[in-house]
Amino acid sequence: MSDAPAPDSPQTTPVVEEAKLDDLMLAMDVVDTLRHDQRLVEKELVAGYSDEALIERLRELYQGQGIKVSDEVLAEGVKALREKRFTYAGSAEGLGRTLALMWIDRSRLGKFLLIGLLAISGAWAANYYFVTRPQQIAQMQAREEISETLPKALKSAYDEILGEAKVDQAKTYAARLLADGNTALAHNDVEAARKAASDLQSFLKELRAEFTLKIVNRPGEASGVWRKPEINPQGRNDYLIVEAVASDGRVMPRAIKSEETGVTSTVTKWGVRVSRDVYQRVLADKRQDGIISENVVGEKRRGELDVDYKMPVLGGTITKW
Repeated sequence: MSDAPAPDSPQTTPVVEEAKLDDLMLAMDVVDTLRHDQRLVEKELVAGYSDEALIERLRELYQGQGIKVSDEVLAEGVKALREKRFTYAGSAEGLGRTLALMWIDRSRLGKFLLIGLLAISGAWAANYYFVTRPQQIAQMQAREEISETLPKALKSAYDEILGEAKVDQAKTYAARLLADGNTALAHNDVEAARKAASDLQSFLKELRAEFTLKIVNRPGEASGVWRKPEINPQGRNDYLIVEAVASDGRVMPRAIKSEETGVTSTVTKWGVRVSRDVYQRVLADKRQDGIISENVVGEKRRGELDVDYKMPVLGGTITKW
């Protein structure tokens, strides 16, 4: 008889395990009930109720549902709630968690990264082609101008002026412009060197200019005007209206400084101040038949700077009347 197994021994362990599992499930249900019944939890915990008070409230809740739960299970559930045993807590913030989240969201982040890279590349390309590259080209052009283009332009214009000039005044002025240009080249001042070269070209053009200064004599246009000076209302200034006529009949624009305003303007007609006698003589000439017989005031020859006046003038000019 001693070797025979006890009749109830095979069922003992499963019953115990099943009871423990049921108690655990009930404890988890208690915690879940407490977590979902926010009003109950907040009221009881904030008020500082004891575990016994919570157990009593839970017993009433389960009894109302027809569920019988032992005090041990209710106590275990309250304890687990306070210890947050059955509550999931996310992992703490850190580099590992951040990298993991980035890996999970890599597809969306990749799109943003691609857009960012494209934007940076576009900004770099725009800056290069619209800012950096033009600056580089301008710097290369400036270096080329300083070393080759401008020195040749300055010397060429100066040599041509020397070949055209018939008066020492023109040669002296050209030498000064050349010196200004060479000084600018020595200081790598491309803008000043360009200006000197441009001034030499303009001076050369002026030297080559040829025209006859004639009194305007056309229907509906004045051949002369007179003014009262602001500083001397009792006085009178007389002017003949003239124009520069080239050998082919073209009227040449000229830069004229007004003695009334001090402003230099490029005009095709201007007034030359003359004496009252000269003015009256021209006026009488025109009144005879409407034509001014002696209409040449002066002549500008090639290679010279000044007009050779055929009529006596007083030197003042005006550009408006």
